Amino acid sequence: MNNLYSQLTLLPVLALVLFASMREAKAQQRAGAQDEAYISPSAPVATGKAPGMKVRLLSENGGVKSYAIILAKGDEVMSGLTDFARQNKVASASFTAIGAFSHATVAWFDDGRKEFRLIPIKQQAELTSMVGNVTLSGEQAVAHAHVSVASSDGTVRGGHLIDAYVFPTLEVFMTVYPTALHKQLDDATGLKLIDPSLK
Repeated sequence: MNNLYSQLTLLPVLALVLFASMREAKAQQRAGAQDEAYISPSAPVATGKAPGMKVRLLSENGGVKSYAIILAKGDEVMSGLTDFARQNKVASASFTAIGAFSHATVAWFDDGRKEFRLIPIKQQAELTSMVGNVTLSGEQAVAHAHVSVASSDGTVRGGHLIDAYVFPTLEVFMTVYPTALHKQLDDATGLKLIDPSLK
């Protein structure tokens, strides 16, 4: 009888322990999912992911060069722009683009976390606006772009561009300047920001 009584008393305790461990596991899953939804501003851009990119120098005047940079189906935009900037030793540039993506990831800077909150766009989207620049962070050229894209119903989403895969084309017009611009770490935000006084 005592053995049965002990077993019956033990069951609620075991159930409580099991319930608590399940809650903790779910909380850890949620925390992990939240962390996957963010990316550090210092996360590197993967290079070599735009094999179909083609480039043409359009003009050169007083050290200022204008290029047409055309990315093909499947090329990843930030990878292509980074490769172009580093291969051509770009120290400062501005660019605009038109085209479309099969899918993309944009982001919003969360000042509380000092990270970018990722916003996946998991459908084909028309690029309605893309503006950006290239500057130096240390000795490395870094491309920075903001975009807005429209889905099939005309809904527009946008933000800081993390990655985008071209479909069917992306036409970038870039102006490269002879004077370098450098980024420096801003302690208040944790972001590297352009400081025009740096040489």
